[in-house]
This record gives sequence, structure tokens and C-alpha cells, in this order.
Amino acid sequence: MKLSDWMITADERGNAATRLDARHPDGAAWTRGNQVRPLVHGATYFAELLEGIRAQREGDLLLFTDWRGDPDERLDGPGTEIGAVLGEAARRGVIVKGLIWRSHLDGLQFSESENRHLGEEIEEAGGECLLDMRVRPGGSHHQKLVVLRHPGRPHLDVAYVGGIDLCHGRNDDASHRGDPQAPPFASAYGDRPPWHDVQLAVRGPAVGDIEAGFRERWCDPGPLSRSPMVRLRALLDREDTVADRLPPQLPDPRPCGSQAVQILRTYPNRLWRGYPFAPDGERSIARSYLKALRRAQALIYLEDQYLWSPKVVESFARALRDNPELRLIAVIPTVPEQDGRVTLPMNLVGRLTALEALRRASADRVAVYGLENHAGTPVYVHAKVCVIDDVWASVGSDNVNLRSWTHDSELNCAVLDETADVRPPLDPGGLGDGARRHARDLRLELSLEHLDAAAPDSRYPADLVCDPVAAFDAFASSAAALDAWHDGGCRGPRPAGRLRTYRPPDLPRTTRGVVMPLYRLLVDPDGRPFGLRRRNAF
Repeated sequence: MKLSDWMITADERGNAATRLDARHPDGAAWTRGNQVRPLVHGATYFAELLEGIRAQREGDLLLFTDWRGDPDERLDGPGTEIGAVLGEAARRGVIVKGLIWRSHLDGLQFSESENRHLGEEIEEAGGECLLDMRVRPGGSHHQKLVVLRHPGRPHLDVAYVGGIDLCHGRNDDASHRGDPQAPPFASAYGDRPPWHDVQLAVRGPAVGDIEAGFRERWCDPGPLSRSPMVRLRALLDREDTVADRLPPQLPDPRPCGSQAVQILRTYPNRLWRGYPFAPDGERSIARSYLKALRRAQALIYLEDQYLWSPKVVESFARALRDNPELRLIAVIPTVPEQDGRVTLPMNLVGRLTALEALRRASADRVAVYGLENHAGTPVYVHAKVCVIDDVWASVGSDNVNLRSWTHDSELNCAVLDETADVRPPLDPGGLGDGARRHARDLRLELSLEHLDAAAPDSRYPADLVCDPVAAFDAFASSAAALDAWHDGGCRGPRPAGRLRTYRPPDLPRTTRGVVMPLYRLLVDPDGRPFGLRRRNAF
């Protein structure tokens, strides 16, 4: 297996201004020798994060970025509120630095006040947390990362990257009973919306790359907001708007595993005064997907919050058309998180048109599912995961839509394990790459949970689901059994499994025509330069 067959090169990243790749002595656009572990569910991630933060001492470094932060969100029970935990670290002498999206008004159900309060709590304790609005109009900083560095103890260095924010609703586990601290949400999910999500724990040289990416944003000399009103309010509130200097970056941690890791990002093309580290934006997440999809032969396994935009989904449809044996499994939310009279159609129209494009490419090789817990409540799928042929795996903050691929800031890790997996089939794609341990383990962990493989009456052992065709059929069989049980009035024992066949709701043509312009403008905007838009290139 050649890493460059799957991963983009420094030239293919298309952003000569970043130092992410130039900082590597060999100029490679990835690092080797990492140890990457998936942390499935917020409860798993939060418990490990809490332990790591509490182990930090004076002089250690804690860096984080977030889309939303709720200071009272508990990491692991009473006394572990994230604001208090970060404040305690700062008071111990840990250098705590955070960047949180300033956000839109709370009247639009975003998170301005929560983010401001978390920042205030950290600043009062001696840390520093800036509210960052350096985005395109209508855009957001969507990256979710935490970096823990330990001078003199590099074996403890770790970075966390994925889809899990430090906020309400995320602290759920495999039982999917939901986070007791629940945010406002669509009524279908109940009072405690069940939440499915994934974060990566990364150790090894890639920690240095993730930190370098944070430093590029932190050291951006541009004002945190272009809005005169926001800047005036920040002045009146005596808000911290100037980033203090960071300590020099430590040497990268030594190799400790078998995974190659590539740091991928989205930054928009800003119309005035672009990012100094990405003056024309960066679309390496999109470019990475496009390159990996061209190599897909057997199975694309996708978990995604949205799966929107025909312009993005066309790359998946093209792969299906070009490879007659290729199958696609997608796990998505059954119902969007917003169910208002206008917001629901706006959230549905992009998905419905995207799914129609996929099914036109191959109706019998595309399978789309939602999840439910054992009580029958839908599970909100917030994970952003893609595994191709059990070789290439990507986890991060990006969703499959134009907003994530072009408009908001996003952060992903693409992982290629240099250790082959010895379980059959040894080479699902048939290109000589061989199945890789990390990618297969990630797909199996997620799949076996959805299939309830641990249940006494399960018919889906791990060795069966290793095979892409068998996995595709197992998902279909499990979902069909649960669908039939529901359609029959839920009589008799509930079948094992959590998968439900996604049945797209009817959206009349007139409604589509009305909401499509709003969808393109507000829900799924395009952050590419005009020339790339015209060619639908990234």
C-alpha cells in the first residue's frame, strides 16, 4: 500500500500558505507512527478527557476549539462541569487557551451567551478564551479539538479531534438514553435526545500537527469580528479580544503506533482579508474525500449528521456509477434537529435531492438508515465518519454538505493503518491495499452496536460483518425485521437491532421550489471562489 494512493499530497492540499506540511522534515502531508483510538459516544470521550485534564500540572498546555461550549455541562457527574474543570486547570498553572465561535444570536437557537459565559469562567481563573467570529457571513467555526501537552512528559501528550462539542446533549453512551443536560431539540427525540457521536484520541507526531493548526488560528492578527456593533459591545464588556503569546511549540511526540494521520481542514474563501494561513481558503477535506472515493471498490460506510447537497454527493454517485460492485451504507438522523414550519423543509430539501441523486446512480447498492434506542426513540446521529474499503478512515467535524466542504471551518483526521488486518476478506477492494486494522475496527465497532451484536438473539457476529457484502445484507436484514415489528403494532418480542430503514418524507414540488433558495443561502451555503463554483470543483 502506498500512502499517496489514498492521502492527498502537499501540492494536492492546495494551500501553500499553511505550515502544516512544510513543518515535516520530509515534506510529507501526513505523519507516521501514530496511535489513534476511536472514542465512540460522548460519555466515553468526556470521562477520558476529564482524567487527562486533571492529570495536568503547572506549565502544561491545554488548547481547545469549539463550536459551542456550555460551562455547566458535566463531563462525568456532579463536580465535573467543563467550566469548573478548565478553571481548576488554569488555577493549577496549566496554560489554558481556547477559541470558541462567537455565533449568531441566541434568538436563532445558536450559542452566543453560552460561549461567552464559558469564556468568562476560564478568563476569571487565569486562562484565556477568545470568541472568534473570523468567518464568512453566516458561517461558523465548527472545529472541535482539545490538545494536551506536557513538557518533560511527552508520553502523556494527546489530541482529541471529532464531532463532539463541550456542550449540552453530548454526554450519552451506548444505551442511548440521552444526556440529562439536554438542549432544545425536535420533539421526535423526546426530553433527553439520544445522541450518537465519535471522537478520536490521537497520540504520536500528529499531535504536533493538530497543535500547529490551532496556532495558525490563534496567531491570526485579524480582528475577531468585522462587525462594528460586536466590537463596540466587546469593548464595553471589557472582553478579551487580543490573543496573548503562546509558549514555543514543543517537539512533536515520538512515534508510538502504526497509523499514518493526515490533518485535513476547511476554511472558506473570505471576500476581504482572508486568513493569513489560507488566503484563498482551504478545502483539503473535500479533496481528500474526492481522492479516496476514486479508489473505492467494495464498500463506503458513512455516518453523517446531514448528507446534503447534490453538488457534494455527486462524488459518491460517480464512484457508484464507475464501480458496479461498490455499495454504500449511510447512517443518518431520522428527523432533522429543527422541526419548525420553515426550518424543517429547509433542512429536508437538500437531503432529499442528494439521496435521489445517489439512488439514480444505483438504487440497489445504496442503503440509508436511521437509528433508534431500545425504547423506540430516534437517536440523533451527529457522528461524522467515513470508512472506504476498510482501508481509509476519516473522522472529524465535517458533514457531507457544501457548508462543511467549503464554507465553515472544519477539522478532520484521515487515518491509514500500516498494519494489515488478518481477518477475511484480506483485500476487499481488490487493489492490493489490503484491509487495515484501524479502519476495519472502527467500522465493526459502529456496525456491531447498530446491529445489537452483543444481544443473545443476535445473528450478526463480527466475523460475518467483516465482509462488505455480508455487512450490507446484515444491515438490510436487521432493519427489515425491526421495521416489520413496528409496522405490525410492536407485538411480540422486539427484534435485536437499532437500525430503521430511512423513509424520506414527502416534500411537495411547490414546497421544494419555495425553500430551495433559502436552503442554498442559509442552510448549505457555498464558500468557494466563483471559478471553482462554476466548475463544481474543490
